[in-house]
Formats: sequence, structure tokens, C-alpha cells
Amino acid sequence: MECSINNQQDDFSVGDDLIAVLEEVLRIAGNYENVEERTEVSLTLVDDNFIRELNRVYRNIDKPTDVLSFALEETGPEEIIIQEDIGERLLGDIFISVPTAINQAKEYGHSPKRELAFLAVHGFLHLLGYDHETEAEAREMETIQEKVLSEVGLKR
Repeated sequence: MECSINNQQDDFSVGDDLIAVLEEVLRIAGNYENVEERTEVSLTLVDDNFIRELNRVYRNIDKPTDVLSFALEETGPEEIIIQEDIGERLLGDIFISVPTAINQAKEYGHSPKRELAFLAVHGFLHLLGYDHETEAEAREMETIQEKVLSEVGLKR
């Protein structure tokens, strides 16, 4: 699976080690979910203003949030489904607010790296259609997230 990770914020220094961890957790999650090798996912690290605008435009919620996912394979009731094999499977885009993630890490008592990795996996699972509207759905997502994070030594 190809992971494209972009840093578009200046609130937190993002080094190669953090990028490597984010790529690794996305690949591990992809393996757990049997995502084919020719799949591409994009992860962009942003600030609160950027994610607030995305949240306002796409969800009608005028405040920052921690992570937003935009699945390219998701279709609405009025959309036409085109089934054409173009080579790469473009799964979608994940946006993480780094300042919000850092604040949450402090609140939960763990490292910013763990929180960013958690949010990357969480957003990825949303791209695959997972949700947490019910208690059972939330437990299912949490189980996968914790397995992935444990594999890279980022346990709670």
C-alpha cells in the first residue's frame, strides 16, 4: 500500500521518524484489513484553522476536530458508481489537526506520536467504511486500532 504523507502545519516539528511510524501504522492497518497492495491513501497533517474550515464546509460544524476522512469510494444516493480498473485503488484522504492531537495526547497522558498514530489508523478505518455510531461498532474499531498500535510499541 502506498502512503502519501504531507505536513502542512508548523505547530509541531514532524521528523522522518514520525513519518515512518505513520506510514507503518497505515500499512499494518491495511494488512489487517486485507487491503490490496496497489492501494493508495493520503494523510495530511494540518493546523486547527485548516481542519476547522474542512469541518465547516463538509460537515456544517464550525470548530476544529482531530481527524477527518474523505473516502473516494464512498457514494451517495444520487451518485453514479463507475467500476473501472485504473490500476491504483485510491482509497481517500485523511486530515489530522496536529495541535488538537497534541492537546489530546496531554489530556490522555500519552505521547503526541501515539495520538497521531491512533488518529491515522482511526481515519484509515473510516476510509474503509468503519464507524462508531453504536457501541459494538466503536468496540470493533478500538480493537483494530489497539492491535495496530501495539505492533509498533504504542500501547496505552
